[in-house]
Amino acid sequence: METFAISWTQRLFQSLRSSRLKLRGCKQQKQLDTLVKDPVGTPAVLSFHELASATKNFCPELLLNEGSSGRLYKGILKSSGQIVAIKQFNDAVDGTRRMFLVETLMMSLLHHPNLIRLLGYCTEEGVNENHLQWCTRMKIAAEVAKCLEYLQTKASPLVIHRNLKPSNILLDAEFNPKVSGFGLAKLGPTGDRSHVSTRMIGIPGYIAPEFMNSGQLTVKCDIYSFGVILLELITGRRAIDVTRPSEEHSLVTWAKPKFEELERFVEMADPLLQGQYPVNGLNRAMLVAAKCLEDESLKRPPIGDLVTMLTSIVEVPTDIK
Repeated sequence: METFAISWTQRLFQSLRSSRLKLRGCKQQKQLDTLVKDPVGTPAVLSFHELASATKNFCPELLLNEGSSGRLYKGILKSSGQIVAIKQFNDAVDGTRRMFLVETLMMSLLHHPNLIRLLGYCTEEGVNENHLQWCTRMKIAAEVAKCLEYLQTKASPLVIHRNLKPSNILLDAEFNPKVSGFGLAKLGPTGDRSHVSTRMIGIPGYIAPEFMNSGQLTVKCDIYSFGVILLELITGRRAIDVTRPSEEHSLVTWAKPKFEELERFVEMADPLLQGQYPVNGLNRAMLVAAKCLEDESLKRPPIGDLVTMLTSIVEVPTDIK
């Protein structure tokens, strides 16, 4: 493989915040468009769809190498039949945006028979120029819930993911979610046992309170984590965001008082949606999130009920407000 393409990892929260990054990414995009040229002088800008197609939606079987900054895949460009190596940077790791820019610019400036040649690049803004629409967000939530339903009711033995967060939810070119990150997963309790006792580990903001306090792990811990992700999808906020005022650092702490007042749900919606959502659907989704985030695990709904509720939000047509 003599050619090389670079792209960002397409992850759940990255898609949500792509519009927020446009201004900062614009300057980098102009630098890349100026400096990155193919042999005939045309900017080598590749679409995310092209790279996803070339790697069969970043199929694990095509993975060549993996490091802290991202993954390297073998791919075949459909347009030319050319075999390429595609480096996919991981935006969940600090500093990779700068690393992406530096590596892309350096490779575009260096030319030698024994150096890999830069074929093109795909920026985050090129991946998703618009924020996720409401229907897409709810479709993602419903399909992630179906994945949890499989883990909790159909896998044998059942599996507790224990590390459910947006960066472990990958999206393909059609925004179908693929749950990953099973390195911390645990087999669920068997027999008459109600929980698994284990060391508390996970990402702040997504950890269920009972697991944080006692180390007792149940399937309801994943329900709590899912509730945080659903709330992120609705509000466009991060689970933990220290750039906000102190009382808003924790998404759950900020949201819980508002769960008591139905009329406040609209003010919690992601401003990027610009009101383009059915109010009835928003209210129902917010109530589902509230149920998932109950402090007492027994009050959280079983996963089958979640799938039913979210599927109904996706499938029932309602007028945009």
